[in-house]
Amino acid sequence: MGPRVRFASRNPGKLREVREILAAFGWGVDPLPTRFVEPQTDNLRAVVRAKLAVLRDLSGPVLVEDSGLFLPGLGGFPGVYSAYIAEIWGGPKGFRPLLRALEGAPRTAIFRTVAGLTVDGRDHLFVGESRGTVARLPRGSGGFGYDPIFIPEGQRRTFAQMSPEEKNRFSHRGRALRKVGRFLLRPGPADAA
Repeated sequence: MGPRVRFASRNPGKLREVREILAAFGWGVDPLPTRFVEPQTDNLRAVVRAKLAVLRDLSGPVLVEDSGLFLPGLGGFPGVYSAYIAEIWGGPKGFRPLLRALEGAPRTAIFRTVAGLTVDGRDHLFVGESRGTVARLPRGSGGFGYDPIFIPEGQRRTFAQMSPEEKNRFSHRGRALRKVGRFLLRPGPADAA
């Protein structure tokens, strides 16, 4: 059966990605559907540390993560509040309010993930980033969240237009989770960026 890590999230898309990425390192992933009361902060690391604190008493390795889409043209908004804003502005509205807010502003974007891993009562943080631009209109039907509007640097397609394997290669979450995978293979100091 191999080694297992529990992933605390209620997002099935994130769970699927975590499973796919950590499988390459020989780790299985079990869901740990947990609701968190997130701190009011504009810092992803603080959010992840707060999540880890809630789960510290669990045995075995436990993984959490928090991601944000940071738009310099909007002063970094939505950033840490990305999930909340996607819930309001995404889906059937097709991100129209966010795309309207970007009219006339730079369309550069940074997708950032902080993954937190608790092993034997010690926390380790791993950061992954993907730089790119925001598309003028949503494109593609894959993925979740902001995938239909984020185009990674050097690409012409949004994450939602890519296969899951291709997205994982370019994505912020993929980059952070590969660091987690390497750490799980040989525990040592976190190679967080």
